[in-house]
Amino acid sequence: MIGDFRTLNTYTIPDRYPTPGIHETLTQLSKAKFITSMDYLKGFHQNILTAHSRKLLIIIDHCGIYEYLKIPFGNKSSPFHYQTMMNTIFPHLLSEGWLIIYIDDIITCLETWQLHLERISLVLTKTLQVNMKISLKKCNFGFHELKALGHLVLGLSLGVGKNKVAAVLLKQIPQNKKEKMSFLGFSSYYRKQLKDFAINSRPLYRICDQKTVFEITQESIQEYENIRYTLTNAPLLLMPDWKIPFKLSIYACDEGLVSALHQVEIVNEKPYEGPICFISRQI
Repeated sequence: MIGDFRTLNTYTIPDRYPTPGIHETLTQLSKAKFITSMDYLKGFHQNILTAHSRKLLIIIDHCGIYEYLKIPFGNKSSPFHYQTMMNTIFPHLLSEGWLIIYIDDIITCLETWQLHLERISLVLTKTLQVNMKISLKKCNFGFHELKALGHLVLGLSLGVGKNKVAAVLLKQIPQNKKEKMSFLGFSSYYRKQLKDFAINSRPLYRICDQKTVFEITQESIQEYENIRYTLTNAPLLLMPDWKIPFKLSIYACDEGLVSALHQVEIVNEKPYEGPICFISRQI
């Protein structure tokens, strides 16, 4: 059961507790040869509410009035409170650098199998001590590659998650400004993997301007298809190796500024030059 807390969210003071940066989190995974992800069973519901908060989180139906005893889904502060709880439970393990917690994504990443097993044991032991439960069907133990935060982590490289690519291929052409902005927001999440994203998306952002009448034209369809093709064919990004030089390419045009950071790394015993990230800005 999920409550409708939209009115409460309007008056809720935002929780400013920081969540880990997604790019930094993914970079941290680059050193790992063995990766395990764990998911806590109904994670938010394992965080107890104070008596005062229960009075605000009420559900009314035909059977009566109910108060939440645990943190519910749908409240704007729930993810931040959950992040606070998890960081409080695992402070020492987080400081060692091999444990990553991004709200409900719990990831261990290590270079050796034996050490990986030992660290998983530490996490599970602590989980039992605080009386929490994990969802085994959502856990992945000891993988060389893993889906995390919408990306596919492949040891030394990083790609767009296959399920995300499939979702893009199934998307229909946006029929209004709201759908267009939703697509652009989704694509922008992967902009570091998309060459010339700011330039290619500029016409679509113009269409979404409040002063512009929304029209589906052959030109706008082609612009949408161009971004979709770029997204579904995005290259694998190399994880940065700070011990070897970087190669930075920059160019400017009337539409914007574009840069690409590359590096030559040894992949399968052969030198390979690949992108670390793409950055673009509109002018």
